Amino acid sequence: MNDVRLLFGRPKIREKEAFLAALRETQNRHSCVIQAMDASVMVGERHAAFAVEKAMRAFSERRNVAKDLGLEILRYASGQRQIERALSMGVSEATQRVALIVVENGTALEISDIIEVDGDGPCWSPTAVKEAFDIQELEIEAVGEERIPDLVLERVALIDAYR
Repeated sequence: MNDVRLLFGRPKIREKEAFLAALRETQNRHSCVIQAMDASVMVGERHAAFAVEKAMRAFSERRNVAKDLGLEILRYASGQRQIERALSMGVSEATQRVALIVVENGTALEISDIIEVDGDGPCWSPTAVKEAFDIQELEIEAVGEERIPDLVLERVALIDAYR
């Protein structure tokens, strides 16, 4: 059974390509999957776990869009059908804080050289999440701003319905 962890922190490597290369090297060394997202759009553990579950199911049923499990996780976590659109929620040069979705197979993972884990948990931005997931003001009026995480999970769930 795979363990899913969600870690938040500041990237120690500021240059995007070098940061992603360090993540790939760590993945290869530990035989795990690490997907990085901008933390401002990751609404919590349920969001990460649901995206991993949906991506793994897509792979097991051979209906994945991405060839890479990490990218498929990002696709689901972003609520996007298209990989190119999903990438907009990954890390960028402007990313201040990252969320790492880590799918481990029981090995201890050392990432202190990649990010400084801050222990602050999800500190998502309502503005960034509404924009990233195309959440309309009518939806907010109907359910309330405190239900934004539920609206995000709905977007993740609906990806397969739009095939």
